[in-house]
Amino acid sequence: MSTLKERLRSDLTAAMKARDELVKATLRLTLTAIGNAEVAGTEHRDLSDEEVLKVIAKEQKKREESAEAFAAAGRTEQAAQERAEGEVLAGYLPTQLTDAELSEIAAAAVAEVTAETGEAPGPRQMGLVMKKATAAAAGRADGKRLSTAVRSLL
Repeated sequence: MSTLKERLRSDLTAAMKARDELVKATLRLTLTAIGNAEVAGTEHRDLSDEEVLKVIAKEQKKREESAEAFAAAGRTEQAAQERAEGEVLAGYLPTQLTDAELSEIAAAAVAEVTAETGEAPGPRQMGLVMKKATAAAAGRADGKRLSTAVRSLL
């Protein structure tokens, strides 16, 4: 079992003892999503810490999108609830890269693709550049922010 999953379970126990309903509900939903990911496919398998981080990031992104939708619909109370849940999950994710760091990663990926292909990549080679940039960012940046940084250089 991954250490991150164990940490989530121990934090859930602590939240139950402290009667912290927000953290308790958020961690229960996250652990359920992790369990669903483990049994997806043909056979059960334990997720690694990297895979658990991906599930947590996905859950956090869902919270952000829900908060935006609730805010747009004028339901500020539900939007605040979703944002609070997102903040709980953000505590388990690695720190996000700044815009300057994203620009550096994008420039390095463009340079790497240029060295491999022998010519500067254009918009048609964005997939190649994104592959390198995504590997370098390693889950520390949202794909949308990363693609914006890459697109600005192409």
